[in-house]
Amino acid sequence: MNTATHATPDALANLVAYFENLSPDSVAQLGQFYAPQARFKDPFNDVTGLADITRIFNHMFVALIAPRFVVTQQIRQGAQCFLTWEFRFQFRGYRKGEEQVILGASHLVFDAQGLVTLHRDYWDAAEELYEKLPLVGSLMRWLKRRANT
Repeated sequence: MNTATHATPDALANLVAYFENLSPDSVAQLGQFYAPQARFKDPFNDVTGLADITRIFNHMFVALIAPRFVVTQQIRQGAQCFLTWEFRFQFRGYRKGEEQVILGASHLVFDAQGLVTLHRDYWDAAEELYEKLPLVGSLMRWLKRRANT
């Protein structure tokens, strides 16, 4: 039995297309791309299991207006992939109507069936998010200036 893991070009292309077209309705299809015990980690979450990962993506559509991903680069080697992306959205209430952009990257590991077993997002929450918030943003920018002097 071949237990080698691999990220086929099709598996990666399908996953990228899925994320670039993600909607509240399509979150339910996450199991077509993620293994049942996949791990997802970002600056705010560290969960294992399809149910918890699904909950995170569902919450994204509740908390934000028009969230969407734009994948800008892809690197694939064996079972591992690295994606760079832009996450575009609008805040509810604060800065409503003003599109925000977070730049980040994802490290993905696929299993032998072409399903994601690890999804780890890397992005700077301080620069990409906190600095854009009232009060907290002023403090974060001040701290950044102090650290750079």
